[in-house]
Amino acid sequence: MFVIIGWVIVLGCVFGVFIVHGGNIMVILHALPFEIITIGGAAGGAFLANNQPKVLKATMKGVGKCFKGSKYTKARYMELMALLYDILQKARKEGLMSIEKDVEDPHNSPLFQKYPAVGNDHHVSEFITDYLRMMVSGNLNAHEIESLMDSEIETHHHEEHAAVAAIQRLAGALPAFGIVAAVLGVVNTMGSVGQPPAVLGGMIGSALVGTFLGILIAYAFAEPLAGLLEQKVDEGTKELQCIKTTLLASMQGYAPQVAIEFGRKVLYSTERPSFTELESHVKGKK
Repeated sequence: MFVIIGWVIVLGCVFGVFIVHGGNIMVILHALPFEIITIGGAAGGAFLANNQPKVLKATMKGVGKCFKGSKYTKARYMELMALLYDILQKARKEGLMSIEKDVEDPHNSPLFQKYPAVGNDHHVSEFITDYLRMMVSGNLNAHEIESLMDSEIETHHHEEHAAVAAIQRLAGALPAFGIVAAVLGVVNTMGSVGQPPAVLGGMIGSALVGTFLGILIAYAFAEPLAGLLEQKVDEGTKELQCIKTTLLASMQGYAPQVAIEFGRKVLYSTERPSFTELESHVKGKK
């Protein structure tokens, strides 16, 4: 929603001020379709040539996320903390082997299905169950699991960041494609040098629209999308770091209530529940 509002403000200010100062909007509108085809076609072709299919797919998916609100809310994190608390509490009371069925089949696990917001999230449930499985096996110590967690989180971050980098490269190329469109317009104008000054002026104005559009699309549309998507990627990484910190605290012998407090401290302050809020939520879900 805020993306659309931002774009409306940009277009309103840019074109509104141009019109108020006496600019002829028809010059821009006349050249707009041709310049958009030139710049958009060249940028789209370069984008396809510059990225692997998996990056293209991730980019399309990521752009869709930019028009939706963030799923990483305080309520979601409280659900996550409650899920981890219940799992660790069960393991502490009944032994690690008691959570084996939950780990092997989280989709049919009463613990995971009690918190559907995170229990049905493929990445979250897989990350939790993979390391709980290692804890149950007892073959790895906390330092080895921490190193493995860091590697997986880093890999996840790089994969998700590939779409961000692709959009940033596109944003960097768009002004250049705008110049290409402008140069073509100038070449066309030079080929019509015998025309009256009024005609030549209109042709030169149309040529300059290409440079204008390339810069506008790059910095008002593409670059903000890349920045917003990067923030969303960081939020996803933060959730995995929260899980990692909680599980490691449990492996080091801390009680479940203390372990989830470790995880709570990792969260961003804007979404982090207070100690009292989390304690009340966990007790209410018991």
